[in-house]
Amino acid sequence: MDFDKIIEFLTSGLTGKILSAALVLLVGIFVVRIVMLQVRKTLERTRLEKAAHGMILSLARTILYLLVGLSVFSSLGIEVSGVVALASVATLAVSLAMQNMLTNVIGGFTLLYNHPFRSGDFVEIAGQSGKVEEINMAYTRLSTPDNKQISLPNSVVVAAQIVNYSATGTRRIEIPVSASYDAPTQKVMDALVQAGTVDQAMLDPAPFSAISSYGDSAINYILRLWVKTEDYWDVYFQVNKRIKDIFDEQNIEMTYPHLNVHLDR
Repeated sequence: MDFDKIIEFLTSGLTGKILSAALVLLVGIFVVRIVMLQVRKTLERTRLEKAAHGMILSLARTILYLLVGLSVFSSLGIEVSGVVALASVATLAVSLAMQNMLTNVIGGFTLLYNHPFRSGDFVEIAGQSGKVEEINMAYTRLSTPDNKQISLPNSVVVAAQIVNYSATGTRRIEIPVSASYDAPTQKVMDALVQAGTVDQAMLDPAPFSAISSYGDSAINYILRLWVKTEDYWDVYFQVNKRIKDIFDEQNIEMTYPHLNVHLDR
């Protein structure tokens, strides 16, 4: 067997170009993986929000594979400028057909620029509440307290009102309570403050109670206390239970709507 002829066949003409393109493709894939690994490590060392890492990695991967593709076309002897022009036309056509997707991508960049929330923040967006897990190319993902995953289109997130409960690290609990007109007001307010004075409640500002309004059958009070954001629900449920227990201990009637009828003989 004449190996020289075989080598000449493999390295000449179309076969040579195909082998060259295959080699470029393999090397390109290897380089992309190395670069993506470095990009991921770099992102982990930066202060950029972890929720945005997925979006940046997806964008970087897309650009790198696009460059690999152009290199493969060049190895095959195809004019790269022509491919770029064709790709531009195709991109325009796809863009018109995928306007919503592009709007979501632009919305993602808007969120990265304005950063109205951070990874791990508890937020309320478009009527949905949950902890921010990820911002990718098209969606913002939230995890709810009952372990559901919610994916909101970035375009919806940008246009919606965003309530960030974790922005300042603290939240105020407000609990409305009603009590009988027969109960001394100061006694009721002291009982509410006592109920709100728990280990996880902040002392500055301290728990506070006041009369909020006068109802037909009861006086309405409000209890306010501040807690760390992560303690909100634990304290909320604990204080609600303590209010009823302390009212029972001090014989404070927690009234409900009723009507007194007096009959004159």
